[in-house]
Amino acid sequence: MRILDHMTLLSALDWTAAGLLVLSWLLLGWMIEHPRAKHPSVTVLMSERRRDWMKVMVTRDPRIFDSQILGSLRQGTAFFASSCLLSIGGVLALVGNTEPLRGVAAEVTDMAVPVLIFQIKLALVALFLTNAFLKFVWSNRIFGYCAVLMASVPNDPDHPLAYPRAAQAAELNIRAAMNFNRGLRTMYFALGALAWLLGAVALIIATVAVVWIVWSREFASLPRQILLQDDA
Repeated sequence: MRILDHMTLLSALDWTAAGLLVLSWLLLGWMIEHPRAKHPSVTVLMSERRRDWMKVMVTRDPRIFDSQILGSLRQGTAFFASSCLLSIGGVLALVGNTEPLRGVAAEVTDMAVPVLIFQIKLALVALFLTNAFLKFVWSNRIFGYCAVLMASVPNDPDHPLAYPRAAQAAELNIRAAMNFNRGLRTMYFALGALAWLLGAVALIIATVAVVWIVWSREFASLPRQILLQDDA
């Protein structure tokens, strides 16, 4: 009953703001991965370049360049996975000791905020970070599958398995990159979720800001214009 009593301290606006954050995260991810054909996202454009990469790899000898690129991609996923683990540890430490946050809240508002409310808000951040961590780990593993498949591509371009296996490697590469991008987007929204500690209005503002940043980088950025020039 005590927990339910404290939960009532979260207003309808608080729950609306939290729901808006989660809904925006889901919808934006779907829009990026399933854009209109006439307005592709950077993620979709790069998927085509990854397919081109594997086609070129078949005739490249030696393939050291390709292995170096894949190695750097795996290092990126490992770095962000480690960053998520450290961030999750920091959030859990705050959940166990919310006194610093209560001090900040006391300066912002005269209302005493129970520890449980801070823990609920931090739990949302932890959930986003955990999701991002799982995406990065899975991405790293798929890049590993891709590496093995790339190594199995015959050196002879005329071999009947050369291009089919290269195409399989490309699809694995795309899936790995898709999960990596999902992890990055989730980290953006985890940062936005921190604004909930300042209140529902702050969370709504942070959600709008995060959506704009992620959307603009996928649909209105200079890299996208450069990629479209190649398709022109």
